[in-house]
Amino acid sequence: MSIVESEFRPAIWCRNPHLQTLWPYFFRFSPRPEYRRERLELKDGDFLDLDWYEPNSAGPLVLVLHGLEGCSRSHYVRGLVTAFAQRNIRSVVMHHRGCSGEPNRLDRSYHAGETIDLDTVLTRLHDREPNTPLGAIGFSLGGNMLLKWLGENPHISLVEAAVAVSVPFLLAEGARRMQRGISQIYQRRLIGLMKHSLNKKFAHRPAPVDMYHVRELQTFWDFDDQVTARLHDFASVKDYYERSSSRQFLSEINTDTLIVHAKDDPLMTTAVIPREHELSTKIQLEVSQYGGHVGFVTGPVWRPRYWLDQRVTDYLSTKLASKGPPI
Repeated sequence: MSIVESEFRPAIWCRNPHLQTLWPYFFRFSPRPEYRRERLELKDGDFLDLDWYEPNSAGPLVLVLHGLEGCSRSHYVRGLVTAFAQRNIRSVVMHHRGCSGEPNRLDRSYHAGETIDLDTVLTRLHDREPNTPLGAIGFSLGGNMLLKWLGENPHISLVEAAVAVSVPFLLAEGARRMQRGISQIYQRRLIGLMKHSLNKKFAHRPAPVDMYHVRELQTFWDFDDQVTARLHDFASVKDYYERSSSRQFLSEINTDTLIVHAKDDPLMTTAVIPREHELSTKIQLEVSQYGGHVGFVTGPVWRPRYWLDQRVTDYLSTKLASKGPPI
């Protein structure tokens, strides 16, 4: 495997990286799957909520990891699980702690390098259906988690194939990028969502951080230093970013893995993109000039198409079919 040029070609009207990123968020009409929710109780006293979408009772299964402050209702998740169903692939969306609509019980929540919860879910899915081909896909922060887990566990065969999209391979570089230009708008929005989640969780119980001070935080760097690192036992934001960035784990991955990335992603710079010598032979990194962050919009403006759904579905259906009955 290697780094190759993506086959994605943006719509003529949608070459701007911000339009690529925001169009699906504001204007995509995504189906609304009827999920079945399952709650997993964890050994530490917390819980994880899984949303299942399986209109077909048989077939391969794909675990979906959403991005920062996302959920099973995120537009990119709804579109993808619908595309999976059309190819007889079942899907289950893992909500990171506190992202399913109900605050989690513990002070800690989730972060870009959290792989223990992912390992727990993958193990339980495999134990339930040991003969079912299992795939996984992660978007953005969820993609970083997935790649890190794959690199940490090269000898564990829980996942047959994986996909990661718009991954912030170097977290510190991404945090610096978000402090510049128009990207500050994304930062403001995401920081606002994270503050809201904290306020909701600690509305009726003592908080382990100074919530008045948290309200004043404006950047990812400061939020991750004062909140994320403290809640998850990192020494500092620098320690968190260094230990949690997925790029250092790529050479160890032993699972067939597709990574999709756009050079114009407004949430990071091209400096985050791995070099070929950093990739294991199991990875194919497809890089496009355009695409924004989890965008990849093509087609005419009156009937836009979301190329990512097709590419991911084609890849996983092919890989998972080779491990089980034809899809």
